[in-house]
Parts: sequence; C-alpha cells; structure tokens
Amino acid sequence: MSKLFSHVKVGPYELSHRVVLAPLSRLRADDGANPSPLMAEYYGQRASEGGLLIAESAAALIDGNGYLGSPGLYDDSQVEGWRVVTDVVHAKGGRIFAQIYHAGRQSHLDLRPNGDQPIGPSEVPHSSMAHTANGWVPATPNRALEAHEFPAIVEGFRAAAKRAFAAGFDGVELHGANGYLLDQFLQDGTNKRSDSYGGSFENRARLLFEVAHAAISVWGSDRVAVRLSPSSGFGEMSDSDPNALFAYVVQQLTKLGLAYLHLIEPRWLAEKGMPEQQPVVTRELRKHFSGVIIAAGGFDGASAEAIINVGDADLVAFGRHFVANPDLPKRLRRNLPLNEYDRSTFYGGSEFGYTDYPFHDDEPEAVA
Repeated sequence: MSKLFSHVKVGPYELSHRVVLAPLSRLRADDGANPSPLMAEYYGQRASEGGLLIAESAAALIDGNGYLGSPGLYDDSQVEGWRVVTDVVHAKGGRIFAQIYHAGRQSHLDLRPNGDQPIGPSEVPHSSMAHTANGWVPATPNRALEAHEFPAIVEGFRAAAKRAFAAGFDGVELHGANGYLLDQFLQDGTNKRSDSYGGSFENRARLLFEVAHAAISVWGSDRVAVRLSPSSGFGEMSDSDPNALFAYVVQQLTKLGLAYLHLIEPRWLAEKGMPEQQPVVTRELRKHFSGVIIAAGGFDGASAEAIINVGDADLVAFGRHFVANPDLPKRLRRNLPLNEYDRSTFYGGSEFGYTDYPFHDDEPEAVA
C-alpha cells in the first residue's frame, strides 16, 4: 500500500491520507477582506474524507495585508464567511487549518487603513511587490517597528486565533515564511535591530515565539502549527547563517508540542534555471524536530511518496497541482492524469482558473 495514502495523526486529528492542500493566496475575497461564496466553493471542491486543507493566509491585523483580495481574520465581520468555508469542508469529512499572517514590509500604503507606511523590523530597502487596485506595484518603503508596538502585534495574532476558532477551523498555522513579518524578524538580512528583538537567534525569534504562545493560549499546542521557508529568497530574504538559525528555531519549536511544522523546499532555485534540488530543508531540519512535518515545494506523486518513505516528512502539501486538480488525492491514488494549471489565473479574478477545473470523469472514490 502507498504510504502517501496511509493514515496519520496530526494533532488530535486522524487523517486518512497525507495529501495536503497548501496555503495558496488566490485573492478572491470580497470587499473588506471577507471570504466570498466563491472561496467556499473552491475549498469545498478540494476537501476529501479524512484530508487536510490549509487555508490561504489571512491577515491577523487590519494593517497586516499585502494583497488586495486577500482575506482577513482581523474583524468579527469576517468570521461568518469563514464559517461557510469550514462548514463545507467538514461536510465532506475534511479538516482545515487557518493560516494567519502579517505582511510586514511587503505591503503598500494603499492597503493600509490610514495610508501610512508598512512596518518591519528595520528600514532595509527592497523591491518586493504588493497587489493593489492598480495591480502589482512596488511595495512602499517600510519603517521600523517601535518597542511599544510589539504587544499590539502579539494581541492581534491572539485575536485572529480566537476568530479562527469561532469560525470553525480545526487549528491555526502561523505564517513564519516567505518574507512576511515573522520571517523578517528571524533573518538578519532584514533584521538589523540592536534591542531584544534583534541580534541573537533568541532575540530574532522572540516575536515568532510570542505569537506562537498567544495562539497556543487559544487553541492548545496540538492545534497550532508553524510554517518556515529556510531556503526561500522570496521577498529578498537572506541570513548570514541560515542553517544555524533555523536549526535553533526548530529545536525550540519542537519543545512546544505543535500539531505540525510546515517546511518549504527551495523549488525557486530550479525555477531560476539552477539545478533541480532534492529535498534538503526537511532532511536537515528533521534532525531537530520530533513532531509531524509537512513538506511543500514542487512535489509530484512520486517525490511525495519518496520523502514520506524515507521519513523526512510525514505529509506533503501540494500547491499548483491542487489548484488545477480539485480531486488531486483521488488522481494521485489511482495514478490518473492531471489537469494542467494556468498560472495567469492564480491571483485574483473570477471562477476562471479557480473553481472551473474539471474533476476526473470517474466513479466516486471509496473512503479508505
């Protein structure tokens, strides 16, 4: 039997397979960052009996969004729309975690409630892009967070975790990857601070762990997860000693008893014409983490099976293939052909390239 389709426990939940929907920004939320009925249809299509979905990143604070059309969890009015999403996933026997984030410096004044500067750990020039009513535009240069502002950030994440609970999610994933605020604090290419949030590994990881403990205070540790991208250059991220930094972070995370650790492999290297990379992030960080690991980044069925068989990861998250194949678990299990994805429809728009991908014309799959 394929190990990709064996049972696995994630937090308190027993899953019937290890194919996970990766958290993918699709930018189809309504005005006010409210989850739309179209989003509920999208997630419902990709839910499967005993499977895990991770919802697209939702801004934890009103000033935390970097993309027009991205949903939020910073206001009580957004709970009802998310409840529709979680209800349809649960009706199909699936589980769904909310991913909550703050874009930090990857934002634009047009997305800020008062038209002010985005925030970050330090004022470091970069050329990141933000998605606004005028399309993709250069992010507005950020200012450095001041010491008195940190408690509000942490409490914003706590409040977002509470709203995720009220919306019926099964847990929360903290987005500490892809060059967003928590990642910006971790890496010294963006964090030049000399206070208690900069300098040492412990100081740079302080905000991540304060946010993690805030979420745990709402959910308990076994329904909280963290996502990291140690090898990603997205958002012009860099660190002078990434191997040691992320080994330290993961060593500390393993003490929390999280639902899972979500790690992104460096697919971007291959996309830039560099040699195809074997999974390296999960292989190295598995040495430091005793819990469940979800690997993401350019996997197909064969490579997902391989990384699970060697034990470097316990589940695999799929992005582009799950976009184009709402019934991806069935297709992988039965080795059925996959629909091709249309990259031009990934971000924003309507049902085209979102909910109109066909299911395989086959009999329904029996539940394992």
